[in-house]
Amino acid sequence: MKKSDVRKGTMWLILFSMSVFILIHIHYLFGVSCTKSPEKHVEAKSGVRWSDTLSNRASFIASLAPMDNDIERFMRKWEIKGISFAVTRHDSLLYAKGYGMADVSAGKTMDASTIMRMASVSKLVTAVGIMKLCENGKLSLDSKVFGEDGILNDTVYTNAMRDPRMRDITVDHLLRHKGGFTLGAGDPMFNTKDIMAVKRLTTPPTNEELTKIVLGRRLGFTPGAGRRYSNFGYMLLSLVIERVTDMNYWDYIREAVLEPAGAYQFRPATNYYADRHDKETRYYPPDNELVEEFNGSGNMVERVYGGSNVNGLMGAGGWVASAADLARLVAAIDGEPGVKNILSDESISTMTSYDEKENMSRGWGEISPDGRWRRTGTLSSTHALVERYPQGDCWVILTNSGVWTGHHFSRDLQRLIERLRSRYGNELPRRNLW
Repeated sequence: MKKSDVRKGTMWLILFSMSVFILIHIHYLFGVSCTKSPEKHVEAKSGVRWSDTLSNRASFIASLAPMDNDIERFMRKWEIKGISFAVTRHDSLLYAKGYGMADVSAGKTMDASTIMRMASVSKLVTAVGIMKLCENGKLSLDSKVFGEDGILNDTVYTNAMRDPRMRDITVDHLLRHKGGFTLGAGDPMFNTKDIMAVKRLTTPPTNEELTKIVLGRRLGFTPGAGRRYSNFGYMLLSLVIERVTDMNYWDYIREAVLEPAGAYQFRPATNYYADRHDKETRYYPPDNELVEEFNGSGNMVERVYGGSNVNGLMGAGGWVASAADLARLVAAIDGEPGVKNILSDESISTMTSYDEKENMSRGWGEISPDGRWRRTGTLSSTHALVERYPQGDCWVILTNSGVWTGHHFSRDLQRLIERLRSRYGNELPRRNLW
């Protein structure tokens, strides 16, 4: 063989090897970015989820310093220690940040991944769980809750019913606060000490025992004929979920709703500071007054730690998460394609359709005729707001401090979001932190 032929063969071999090398690296570098859900690829390879690496560092943006200043000024006005804040657009997380202090005495600052109570925003989570069960044929919105043909058909419930109209309560009635339960004797989810005194109980009633007690009362109106906001109704939906699935409520929601949605940092609320979760903030009441512990011990405690049974609220107000995780859940139930939806279009429509007679829908607190969805939440320890606009952006804010105006403070949060959206909505970076 001629030397020239050897040189040509060697050169072609080198070129071929280089081509293979380049093609492999092009696939490695660009192949992942072309998949529909890159975060799933990362999780499968390394076990790292977006919420594991999210921090304030990603949202230190000089041009948005005025927005940070507006939020911090709002916090000073209302004496709020810490805020969790997130903004999405078309299912992309544009901005996520924690402001202020997570724990003043421990010197811990808020971060984008800090989690906190969300109060009644938990009802949105529970409603999604119910819609999943409807899609899977486990129940329907018209399913009866009590009576021999109901889901909770135990004789302990059936025999306790004082009002025969209770047999007509449906799942949908509970979702829409139309079950007939009123607050004539107080909110049963928050007056545990009074119930214990009247019933001469030595320990707080379980939710099953509490249900039996409330069933011994008269309804305030015929189911479906009126509407009264009911935390008790959403606790009942939690028991419905447990009965239908034969699972613990928290476990079912995590497996069927939160994990598929990619909302990984949701946790069941705890009642005491010593039992708080990793990354969970400390809570601050609107005053320094001590109250009697909810369990009848006679101990005087901080209002936000033992004043009420927050964990016992279950699906009515018992979830904890960051604003970014809450925004992720909304992205999975909004019908947009950026994040895979965990509900069908029909279910999403059922939850968000506007009714001119009443603006409270299933899970969402308010549906506007222009297509805006709103959910608020209030406890003595926290205030929460989710605003999802028809233009595709969602703004979420959680506080770790109670405000003396109570649930009326939601209006101030709404005005804050409107102001921030108007001033800075177009300045947010085009990116996706998920």
